[in-house]
Amino acid sequence: MIRQIEKYAGKLATDGSADPERTVLLARDDRLLNWGSEILLPLGQAVIERLNIISLVVAAPPLPLVDLLLRRIPANDRRIVPQDTETRTFLHDIPVIRREQFSVEDPQYLVSQLGQRKGVLVEGVGIMATGSVTVEQAYINYSSVYHALFVKFLLMLLIDPQAPTEEEIEALDPLWQQLKTDIPRGSGDLLEGPLDEKERILQAMDQVGKRTVELKLVDSFFGNISSCLDGQLFISQTGASLDDLPGCIDRVPNDNSSTAGITASSELIAHRAIFEHSGARAILHGHPKFSVILSLICQETDCKIKDCWKDCDKIRYLDQVPIVAGEVGAGGIARKVPPVIDGGIAVVYGHGVFATGRLDFRQPLEAMIDLENWCRHEYARNLFERCRNV
Repeated sequence: MIRQIEKYAGKLATDGSADPERTVLLARDDRLLNWGSEILLPLGQAVIERLNIISLVVAAPPLPLVDLLLRRIPANDRRIVPQDTETRTFLHDIPVIRREQFSVEDPQYLVSQLGQRKGVLVEGVGIMATGSVTVEQAYINYSSVYHALFVKFLLMLLIDPQAPTEEEIEALDPLWQQLKTDIPRGSGDLLEGPLDEKERILQAMDQVGKRTVELKLVDSFFGNISSCLDGQLFISQTGASLDDLPGCIDRVPNDNSSTAGITASSELIAHRAIFEHSGARAILHGHPKFSVILSLICQETDCKIKDCWKDCDKIRYLDQVPIVAGEVGAGGIARKVPPVIDGGIAVVYGHGVFATGRLDFRQPLEAMIDLENWCRHEYARNLFERCRNV
């Protein structure tokens, strides 16, 4: 168990979602184990002892996103509802806990909220997330809350009636500095196509999965990858870590002659439809943050659609890349993405990017990187232009 704690503490630091100096992980084994901040440990212990869970993450993001967000929303708001797909699918909403609502001696309100949701925002602390069965679950839930928080606050800076303040801009300066350096585009070391046999496909999927996580083009380690060969589709399993795919790739016959698809990614139908429409041999799907943020911005002012994420029938664009709506895991993406992905890449509203390759995974990875770099620059340009016009 302690190895699991150390593993996911390392992942939180590597993926940039938590400050290592303000992170504590706790887990039950034959005794209560912990790793990390001694300052946050008492609160973590007080909470995990009162919940029927296996693990708990208490951590602050490296940027002050929680406190900045809580200053923007009304003081009586008790939850936020981001628009990104990860929140809608896994979290529903995120409870907000104010300083005066809890203490180490009396954490009951905090405990009650964590008993209803997988993660919460805690003023003055950061994010708390639970794992009911494994340490990995607590890491995943923390990462999902962080992804939703990042997308929510960065989107607010662009579209809220209240323009960004000098304090907010200064507090996020490390992020603006980071955006000045593009994500590296090189994919020349990935296995070159054609991917014409099983072992080459498995090796190529493993390579590109690790690279996609390494370049932070996903939420946590989530996304999905597939390749097709001779009437069979090789696809990452649902919930699989893209940086640890060996043993987690299903081979699914296109004629449904096998039940292998039961454990395959929830987007199996979408992958099949994209292959059939495009003639591609490889598909990479990830959740690059700035592509997701900009996909949520719509200039329509008199639209009557309420559930934009599934009901919008308009095609918008990021640069020249189409954005479409589509319900995740319910066939919506399978209907909406294939007709617009002839250029090799498309964005799903609030969700992420699908990119295809004719021979291998070099082309889709580079297409996703190029789009995310464009979105990072476009976001910064729009933000600082807004600040200058205040």
